[in-house]
Amino acid sequence: MWISKRTDYALRALFTLVEHYQRGPIPIRELARRNEAPKRFLEHIMLDLKAKGWVDSIAGARGGYVLAKSPERITMGEVVRHFNGILAPIGCVSVSGYQRCTQEPVCRFRRVFLEARNYVAKLMDNATLADVYRGEPVSEHEVFAPTLIGGEGI
Repeated sequence: MWISKRTDYALRALFTLVEHYQRGPIPIRELARRNEAPKRFLEHIMLDLKAKGWVDSIAGARGGYVLAKSPERITMGEVVRHFNGILAPIGCVSVSGYQRCTQEPVCRFRRVFLEARNYVAKLMDNATLADVYRGEPVSEHEVFAPTLIGGEGI
C-alpha cells in the first residue's frame, strides 16, 4: 500500500488538530508550517476535510481549523479511503476499485494480496485518530530492525 501526498498531508493536518482538540483553532499558515505542507495545497485538502464533516473552520483574526468530530469517531481507514480511494494492494482484490484479471481462476498469489487487504483494512478501520495519537512515534530502530529487512523494497 502506498499513500498519496494528499493523503499524507491530510493525516498530518488531522493529527495536528487532534493534538489541539478543544483548545481552539489553528490557522492554515500554522498547519502548513508544522506539517511541512505547501499552504495552497493544504487549503484544498482542508476544504475537502471540511466537506466530509471531519473539520470545521472558524473565520476571523483568531480563526483557523478545528476538528468537527471527536478523534474517537474518525478512523484512519475512512481518511485513507477518502483520499486514496482504496486500501487493496492490487485491483483484483479490491471491492470498490475491482479490476478483473485473466489469471484469477488459477492465480495462487492473489490470496496473499487478499489477506494483506483484509489485514490492512481491519487495522485501519479499527485505528481511530485518538488511538493512533496516544501511540508512540516509530523509531528508526523499528524501521530498520534486522529481522524485518530481508528484502529490497520493504
